[in-house]
Amino acid sequence: GERLAKPERGKMRVHKISNVNKALDFIASKGVKLVSIGAEEIVDGNVKMTLGMIWTIILRFAIQDISVEETSAKEGLLLWCQRKTAPYKNVNIQNFHISWKDGLGFCALIHRHRPELIDYGKLRKDDPLTNLNTAFDVAEKYLDIPKMLDAEDIVGTARPDEKAIMTYVSSFYHAFSGAQKAETAANRICKVLAVNQENEQLMEDYEKLASDLLEWIRRTIPWLENRAPENTMQAMQQKLEDFRDYRRLHKPPKVQEKCQLEINFNTLQTKLRLSNRPAFMPSEGKMVSDINNAWGGLEQAEKGYEEWLLNEIRRLERLDHLAEKFRQKASIHESWTDGKEAMLQQKDYETATLSEIKALLKKHEAFESDLAAHQDRVEQIAAIAQELNELDYYDSPSVNARCQKICDQWDNLGALTQKRREALERTEKLLETIDQLYLEYAKRAAPFNNWMEGAMEDLQDTFIVHTIEEIQGLTTAHEQFKATLPDADKERQAILGIHNEVSKIVQTYHVNMAGTNPYTTITPQEINGKWEHVRQLVPRRDQALMEEHARQQQNERLRKQFGAQANVIGPWIQTKMEEIGRISIEMHGTLEDQLNHLRQYEKSIVNYKPKIDQLEGDHQQIQEALIFDNKHTNYTMEHIRVGWEQLLTTIARTINEVENQILTRDAKGISQEQMNEFRASFNHFDRDHSGTLGPEEFKACLISLGYDIGNDAQGEAEFARIMSIVDPNRLGVVTFQAFIDFMSRETADTDTADQVMASFKILAGDKNYITVDELRRELPPDQAEYCIARMAPYNGRDAVPGALDYMSFSTALYGESDL
Repeated sequence: GERLAKPERGKMRVHKISNVNKALDFIASKGVKLVSIGAEEIVDGNVKMTLGMIWTIILRFAIQDISVEETSAKEGLLLWCQRKTAPYKNVNIQNFHISWKDGLGFCALIHRHRPELIDYGKLRKDDPLTNLNTAFDVAEKYLDIPKMLDAEDIVGTARPDEKAIMTYVSSFYHAFSGAQKAETAANRICKVLAVNQENEQLMEDYEKLASDLLEWIRRTIPWLENRAPENTMQAMQQKLEDFRDYRRLHKPPKVQEKCQLEINFNTLQTKLRLSNRPAFMPSEGKMVSDINNAWGGLEQAEKGYEEWLLNEIRRLERLDHLAEKFRQKASIHESWTDGKEAMLQQKDYETATLSEIKALLKKHEAFESDLAAHQDRVEQIAAIAQELNELDYYDSPSVNARCQKICDQWDNLGALTQKRREALERTEKLLETIDQLYLEYAKRAAPFNNWMEGAMEDLQDTFIVHTIEEIQGLTTAHEQFKATLPDADKERQAILGIHNEVSKIVQTYHVNMAGTNPYTTITPQEINGKWEHVRQLVPRRDQALMEEHARQQQNERLRKQFGAQANVIGPWIQTKMEEIGRISIEMHGTLEDQLNHLRQYEKSIVNYKPKIDQLEGDHQQIQEALIFDNKHTNYTMEHIRVGWEQLLTTIARTINEVENQILTRDAKGISQEQMNEFRASFNHFDRDHSGTLGPEEFKACLISLGYDIGNDAQGEAEFARIMSIVDPNRLGVVTFQAFIDFMSRETADTDTADQVMASFKILAGDKNYITVDELRRELPPDQAEYCIARMAPYNGRDAVPGALDYMSFSTALYGESDL
């Protein structure tokens, strides 16, 4: 049996493969690409291949045809789900896996299309199993959608299978899309019908609104064109009130209606155009342009009507207004003129001062300006009265009488104004003459008073003068002042004459002069008193100037006396200074001859001292007389004192220098010829005759004496060494004494530290130290004590108590170590 079964099964396999291939060919013919899927694998039960093929079939026949707004099938299906579940707040479909886990998505899709099948409000998000099973059961029972999914699998899986859910959801899409197409078709028909109905309603509304509006315009225009005038102001005002009600209450709604009509017409035409319908043509005479023309006619009639109403009211108002205006202006004018005539007739100017008169005139000018300003009102009153007469005003007689009274009073005011002006001007002129005289008096009295006060001050002024020229200047000025006194007296009399003239005018015209001269406080009595004082001071000043003149003459004698002596002593001191300088530089005779010569000079200088003392006495007299300058000499006492002190110092210093040169010469054994040679060299290079050589002059001198000082670094170092010897204090100059010391240092026979040390060794009995007793025995007392005080204790191996170190002492004597 088994052997027979095998070929049977083999045959069946061929049939199965053939059957499967037919299915695969059909699938391929529908445009589905089957990659790596063969009939053999499916027949052999390859689960992966079989599932892949089933998914491909579902994708092609259940999902691929889904298209929403030209998206791909998957995206289209997702978009359809999102749109259908959008009203459900607790549903948010973003994918085909976890978005469906709570089951609310499936329930929402069913409820959206068949709300009677599910009570959506009772579902809870936290009960996914109930939700899923509810949706699967309802779908199977009422929508013929088989249960492809298992609720427990979906809830129990972290991410449900996307392909399974897509397949199941696509069944909903196919179940509901047919119903949606029918709904869409019905909607389109309703929409088209609704547009037509709405357009027809708009057309009817337009026709009715246009008819009503045109009828209202037709009724209103005759009322506005009625121009029958009323006789009373009240009746005209009633008409104006009716018109105002028309403009405020009746017309505004019609303006709104007209606007609404145009809006409706435009909206209707736009809707017809957008829905491809023909344009709307209103009935004859009801076009928008017809309504606009009718409205324009209404507004034209309205414009003329209001103008006519206002003109009529204005005309009636004019008469009432003119009569009221006349009464008002007449009352104002009568109020203003009240009391003006009495004011113009008062005589207040008879007792006024000039400033008060000027104030009255200003006040009167202001009144005249005021009067002129009121001229217009008088003319207006007359003009109004004239117009009222022409319009036959019922109360013309009383108006005319009042107008006449106003005009008569106006003429009288003009005459009184002129009369008062003339009286004020006459009084002003008289007072101005007096004021002018007062001003003239003040203008001349003030400078004259100042001149007298200045003169008194100058005549009593103390003076300090130092020369005869100064006192002569003061005397000349005083004489010139005395020469001006006659003219001053004439000016005084002229000033007093002005004052007398004022008194005459006051007496002649009986003018009331309030107070005194307003421009000055200087009285004629003051002028006369000061003048008398000036006259008394003049001779006193004469006496003082004479006394000072005599004193200045005495001072001049003292100046000349001092000057004559100082002019002799000053040059004498200068000459002696120069001679001493020459003696110290020139080489006449031996140094001893120079010293004798200098000592004679010193003697002659000391003998000159009494002349200095005499000059000091004259100087004391000058200072006591408070004389501060002297043109007779350029020498002051201080110059002479300083010169004298310098002369004494210079002779003493020069004698000392020569004595030092003799010491140096003797100590170093320099011959007179050598000394002369040194002096000649020194003087030759001392170009400015200062008695000293600068560094460059000293270097030139050394080179001339045979010293080898080159311009190289070695030469500079050698010269620096020599400079440190000759100028130890770094003053920058070489004196003749230092020059001699240096020049004689190597040649002369002088003591050295070694020679002194050898001498001490002899005194010490050839020991390396010396005792106090030995020093006191061998040396004079003062020199022995000098050595004891300065010698350091001796510290050698052969030392005894009290031993002194004469070696270090000898070295210190020559500056080679400290004493």
